Amino acid sequence: MVAVTGLGSLPGTDFGAALRLVVDKLPDFAHLPELPDRGPWASFTGRGLGLPSGLPAQLLAGEWLLADAAGVDQRRARSTWRDDLDRLEEELFDYSGRFKVAVAGPWSLAATTGITNAGRVLADAGARRDLAQALAGSTAELLVDIGRRLPGAELVLQIDEPALPAVAAGAVPTAGGFFRHRRIDLPELAEGIQAVTAAAFDTGRVAEVVLHSCAPWSGPGTAWPLRGLRGVGASSPLLGFSFDLDQLATADIDAIAELAEAGGAIYLGVLPTATPVVVRSDDLRRRALRFLDRVGGVPAGQLVLTPACGLAGWPAALVPSALTELAAAGRQLEEELAR
Repeated sequence: MVAVTGLGSLPGTDFGAALRLVVDKLPDFAHLPELPDRGPWASFTGRGLGLPSGLPAQLLAGEWLLADAAGVDQRRARSTWRDDLDRLEEELFDYSGRFKVAVAGPWSLAATTGITNAGRVLADAGARRDLAQALAGSTAELLVDIGRRLPGAELVLQIDEPALPAVAAGAVPTAGGFFRHRRIDLPELAEGIQAVTAAAFDTGRVAEVVLHSCAPWSGPGTAWPLRGLRGVGASSPLLGFSFDLDQLATADIDAIAELAEAGGAIYLGVLPTATPVVVRSDDLRRRALRFLDRVGGVPAGQLVLTPACGLAGWPAALVPSALTELAAAGRQLEEELAR
């Protein structure tokens, strides 16, 4: 079965309304809505630092910094998480489909979090390691909590890494903007991502972990190093990949084909999001088919259609129609692949 889901972020500030929209339009594979319009505590970095038992942080002059104690904005981020999860339990206690929750990845979090008078976390090896370990533990706690609240759901974890290509390429600017942080080598990148992945699987609550980035690969080499990031061998948890179809390079095709052959999930960002335009389902289906022709096919059970990126920047009035067309494209694609 070709699945269809969203990527997390949506416009607006009403979590209950966003959750009902997701379940209505994507009933078989819903996801936890993210609403960054609510404030900095609900932003990408704010949510990442607001997970339970994470490192203490505070927001100063618009920048998130690690701190000795949790600041008011981090406390509000944690409170927002609790409120959202309480509402989730009230609305979806008897939910029985796949359900996806997204967290900020260790490298994008390190690239967007600072240390007082010491630049970004990315520049400090010890701080990078501490942040990744704290994120792994907090993510595991989150998944156990959601698993308790939604006992019938099949949980999927999405690790968001929009800055990963820039981290790998040494393209992340320093706090002053005049210099760039040195690039992080692939083994260390993989270690951070695999720590979160392993912690998620170790909970026994998660059926799948997927790495998401809607940025093109710009690090060393010409293609996403999916094999290196997910690890190889029986002891390495398999990591699915979620990407923007329009950012895919020709060199990425072989890496994605290898992942699909190994049984990894392919989350195909077939709905363009750079411009808020509702694309008809027939066009989305054709876009997916062209990709499948290039990659040599993906088993329907490993294929998930998604928007290219989050929809937080879209007008709220367009989102329901866009998700309706995406869901229809999934049904059409499944019928075509079954012929």
